[in-house]
Amino acid sequence: MLQVIKLIKDIKQRIRALKEDRVRIGFVPTMGAVHEGHLSLIREARKENGAVVVSIFVNPLQFGKNEDFDRYPRTFDNDCNLLSQEGVDIVFKPDTSEMFPDGFCTSVVPARLEDKLCGKFRPGHFRGVAVIVLKLLNLIKPDIAYLGQKDFQQAVVIKRMVSDLHLDVAIKVLPTIRDRNGLALSSRNAYLSETEKKDALCLYQALTKAHSMVNAGIQNTESIVREMEKIINTTKSAVIDYISIVSPETLEEEPIARSGNVAALAVRIGKTRLIDNMIL
Repeated sequence: MLQVIKLIKDIKQRIRALKEDRVRIGFVPTMGAVHEGHLSLIREARKENGAVVVSIFVNPLQFGKNEDFDRYPRTFDNDCNLLSQEGVDIVFKPDTSEMFPDGFCTSVVPARLEDKLCGKFRPGHFRGVAVIVLKLLNLIKPDIAYLGQKDFQQAVVIKRMVSDLHLDVAIKVLPTIRDRNGLALSSRNAYLSETEKKDALCLYQALTKAHSMVNAGIQNTESIVREMEKIINTTKSAVIDYISIVSPETLEEEPIARSGNVAALAVRIGKTRLIDNMIL
C-alpha cells in the first residue's frame, strides 16, 4: 500500500528500517504531474528493487524569475492513484519549508556543465537541480536512482555530481518516452493547446533529420544544425533558444558530428519552452 511521507524525520526513520531489513531501494525523483515517462522509470525500478520511493517536490531553487513555478502543474491526487497502481511503496512529498528552512544557504555548483545548453538561458537552474537531488539522495539513500533521457543535461549534471562527490548510488538513465507522433512526454505539455502540440512535433522532426544525416555520413555540425533550423523555422509558433550537437559527457559543442554525440535543442512553442534530444 502506498505510504505518503511529508517530514524529513519520518522518511529517515522509514529508510533506516528498510536498510536494516537489507531491502534494495529504487528511487525516482519527480516534480509531480506524473505521466508515462515517469511511469516507465518506476516500472524499471519496481523490477530491480525490493522497495520503490518516488519524490514529488516542485523545487523553487530551479525556477528563475518570471518562470512557471506558480503555475507548474500540481496533480497530487491523480499522481498518487497512478503511483499506487504501479506498486510504489513510498511517496516523499515534503513542503518547501521542510526542505529549505530559514537560513538555508548551501549551494552545489556543477562547474563547466551549468552554463551550457539550457544553462545559458536559465542561469542558476542546474545549481537548484543539483542541490535538491543531493538532498534527496542523502535522505532516500537509494541503491539505484532512475532518470529520463529527455532531461539530458540534468542527467549529465547528476551523474557528474554523484561521481565527483563519491555518492554511493547507481544512476540509471532510461530512454525518452514519446507519444505516437514523436512528441517527448513532459509535464509542461499540459500548457500546450492542440494546435501547439502539432507544432511541437517540429522538435522531433528536426532531431530525426539530424539522426538521418549522421547515418548518411554527413559530419559537419553546421550543416546539420542548419537543416534542423529550417525544419523548426517553418513552424510559425516556434522560436529557437538553441540547437547544439554536443559530447554526452562534457556538453562541449562538437564541430564534427559522430555516433554517440547528442543533438539537443530547446524551442519555445507559443509561451511554452520545450526541450528534447537524441543520441546520434
